Amino acid sequence: MKPSDMEQQRNLRWKAIIFLIMASLLWSLGGFFIKWIQWNPVAIAGMRSAISAVLIWIVLRKPKFHWSKEQILCALAYAATVILFVIANKMTTAANAILLQYTAPIYVALFGFVVLKEKTTTLDWVTIIFVVGGMLLFFIDDFDTKSFWGNVWAIVSGMSFATMVLLLRKQKDGSPLESVLLGNILTAMIGIPFMLQSAPSSSSWIGLILLGTIQLGLPYILYSIAIKSVSALEAVLIPVIEPIVNPIWVFIMLGEVPGKWAMIGGIVVLGAVTFRCIMGATRNPTGDKLQNAS
Repeated sequence: MKPSDMEQQRNLRWKAIIFLIMASLLWSLGGFFIKWIQWNPVAIAGMRSAISAVLIWIVLRKPKFHWSKEQILCALAYAATVILFVIANKMTTAANAILLQYTAPIYVALFGFVVLKEKTTTLDWVTIIFVVGGMLLFFIDDFDTKSFWGNVWAIVSGMSFATMVLLLRKQKDGSPLESVLLGNILTAMIGIPFMLQSAPSSSSWIGLILLGTIQLGLPYILYSIAIKSVSALEAVLIPVIEPIVNPIWVFIMLGEVPGKWAMIGGIVVLGAVTFRCIMGATRNPTGDKLQNAS
């Protein structure tokens, strides 16, 4: 490979990392906005995605839907991710919802090789063990049926998030953003019956517009560009900023504080994921994956 090509790929990788960080910071606003809006959670997810779909369609101008298996399955995984995350936020704390969603690296590590031929290392498996241990601590605090099911939906959202990441990465040589657009359209369609049951307040409409544009649409545009130049596992490890910042916004704006054991579990999960991310970058700062960068 020519030095100029290597330099270009290195620049693409750093651009991708910056885009992932920007996407994570914008995603982190979700917990606060979702808690703020008084409406059915599926209706919130549907309207948020409808607004996001308009923004993404404007950016793409002429989206290309080839209706491949990867594109359709990715859209379904996306819809499951955003709907379940909103439901989880309404049933448990914002900190629990986002931190449990970030168990996604477990599933990416488990299935990354099968789907993408990206190998899982011993370090990945050690990280998984710590993540699972931290995840279990979330179920100790203030046990009740509502928060229990909120935690469960957050974990399932993490599974669908991992599936979406793997399928977006699989489309790295194409245009992953079309899958996100399809997912938003599907989510909006699912939300229509719930939207018709009631109407949000005027202040909630402000929150919905912000959710659909700066919290969902724009960050997924950045994410779809970035995922072409990083591995699937990096695509869920680098955005670890989101679960750190998300509960901070909710605490500052709404005063919601996660339980003691949930905070300890969150520290374990984030510590393990962050350590894996740093070690991975140190061992392979450029990586063979750059050869596939667009």
